[in-house]
Amino acid sequence: MRTTSTNPADPDPVRRIADAVLYEGYLLYPYRAGSPKNRSRWQFGVLGPPSAAPASFAEEPGMAMECLLSVPPGPPAAAEVTVRLRFLQHQTRQVRRREPDGRHTDVDELTVDGVAFLSWDEAVEREVDPGPVPPTGSTDRVCSVAGGEECEPIVDAEGVSVGQVVRRREPLVARVRTRTTEDDGFLRLSVSVDNEYAGTAADKRSAIHASLLGAHLLLRARGGVEFVSLREPPDDAVAAASRCEQRRCWPVLAGPRGRTDTVLGAPIILYDHPEIAEQSQGALFDSTEIDELLTLRVMTMTDEEKTKARATDPRAREIVDRCDALAPEDLHRLHGLIRTPGAPGQDARAANRTGEELDTGPDGACASGGAPWWDPAAEADATPGSGAVVIDGVRVARDSLVRVRPARRADAQDLFFDGRVARVTAVLRDVDERTHVALVLVDDPAAELHEWYGRSFYFAPDELEPLPVGGPGRGVPGSSDSRKESPS
Repeated sequence: MRTTSTNPADPDPVRRIADAVLYEGYLLYPYRAGSPKNRSRWQFGVLGPPSAAPASFAEEPGMAMECLLSVPPGPPAAAEVTVRLRFLQHQTRQVRRREPDGRHTDVDELTVDGVAFLSWDEAVEREVDPGPVPPTGSTDRVCSVAGGEECEPIVDAEGVSVGQVVRRREPLVARVRTRTTEDDGFLRLSVSVDNEYAGTAADKRSAIHASLLGAHLLLRARGGVEFVSLREPPDDAVAAASRCEQRRCWPVLAGPRGRTDTVLGAPIILYDHPEIAEQSQGALFDSTEIDELLTLRVMTMTDEEKTKARATDPRAREIVDRCDALAPEDLHRLHGLIRTPGAPGQDARAANRTGEELDTGPDGACASGGAPWWDPAAEADATPGSGAVVIDGVRVARDSLVRVRPARRADAQDLFFDGRVARVTAVLRDVDERTHVALVLVDDPAAELHEWYGRSFYFAPDELEPLPVGGPGRGVPGSSDSRKESPS
């Protein structure tokens, strides 16, 4: 068993995805310690201490996953699977001010010669290798990660000690178990991880100190054995795949499309062969937010806000510096790309509505000289609200009355719309030629206000029932059959 720190600059595409999982939610925009969003962190893949008190609100101590292996008849002696457990080890960064009598006092912030030093919770990357897994049988291994404490002095411009930064880590213990079972011609590999921290955790902070954070698994097969997709299993593996059980960890094939030697067991559900978009300039950590949106927000932060973010965490400093240095052409690459995950031949390139690859230029036009997939100028003469659609032989347009019959359950609010009478505010078509009917509820007291500032509810034509002119509706005595409560 080996325990190491990971290499953040690793060019391996699988590890780039694994690092994205490792740091998901690590630090949220605006990347400052004082932001309310950053007072509750470590939201994914947290394996809490098993002896935590109820008041600590600790996460469960374990996770487990099952995947399928295809093994050729008479597997060679070299056939094996390696399992690596990766996680963050919590590290407290405490700033201490030196007092005139030589004692040190814990403080939240210490500014020295215009440079701010902040107390903060950091993390250290860890990777545990419990050893190879044979194609048959089971393993049970305990892996330890040492704690520690380091002290870094803070000196002023004159070289006088004015304080110190103390970093502390709790020792951690994880148990990794594996078991292989024959299942309908395949091998089902079960992997479980449990935090076996020996101490107690009385409160939330001490529970986080003793937790494995962002925990996930990387499995690699060698010697002729291959992993089988659980998301899209071949016909002969469907039954065996359905018997695989997951607990807080979901396996997907990883690496370039077509490879079947690597599985990523992640605390979030991904698709097979997940990729980092080639347009992305680097990690932003902010819970799947859009790169372009966050980059623009960082670029518009004030100098004071950027200074506080840089002082919060080295990774926040990296984000701010990267966004400030972003070239216009790199920012443009973040905008307007259409991608269908897993579509053949896409490989993170732009595609039009039919799935045909497009090599687009800065203006959105095809490099081959064709027209752009959507031209705003072509819509310049369009009049909002002028569209219409025929539903059950009745022309429905602006101001038509309809009864709402939600069928897609796209939103929980649909339950409140069922059977309600609504007035159409517009009939719209998107770039995929799908029709959307915008409407407001007739008996909503704020209907006119919603329409004034452009807020409508959107439904497909097959979710609407046209009402005859003079039927229940606005200002019509028969409207009592529509419920009076407002969905808001």
